[in-house]
Amino acid sequence: MTTLHGRALDELRGCLDAISDEEFDAAVAEIAAAGRIALYGVGREGLQIKGLAMRLFHLGLKAAVVGDMTTPAIGTGDLLVVSAGPGNFSTVSALIGVAHGAGARVLVVTAEPTGAAAEQADLVLAVPAQTMARDQSAAATSVLPMGSLYEGALYILFELLILNLRERLGVSPAQMRANHTNLE
Repeated sequence: MTTLHGRALDELRGCLDAISDEEFDAAVAEIAAAGRIALYGVGREGLQIKGLAMRLFHLGLKAAVVGDMTTPAIGTGDLLVVSAGPGNFSTVSALIGVAHGAGARVLVVTAEPTGAAAEQADLVLAVPAQTMARDQSAAATSVLPMGSLYEGALYILFELLILNLRERLGVSPAQMRANHTNLE
């Protein structure tokens, strides 16, 4: 186990070290400026997106997960954040079209910054990690199965986004905790 967890942690560190500071800072600024934030991802990427939505809510931002019955319409001044690790999903492309048609901006988080979803985005945050789309290629090197390296990097990346947003917005840890549900 020691060897495996060491390799996995090294891979995660490598991914996070390779994320562009400029793209990260631009994503923080875009989220901070948004009126409403809608978030979407599929599969395990979607689980990470839901975690980000929850943390944005804890910061006091108007954040909702696409598909939830309480997700409001978005429009001008709003932001759609989508994860498309392997470059694109048909649902992601469709949602980007709807968001742009309504006047919202789009942030795409992806391991494939030249993919179809990124080409439609207003802003891209590239996470250079192996996804399920490349886990069977000759270049596949991750010790983690399928797209887990990308998904694990998203978890840490999203928590780092929250820390930066918290500082930028002047939200205290106590304020975030006060927004946490008491219905558990």
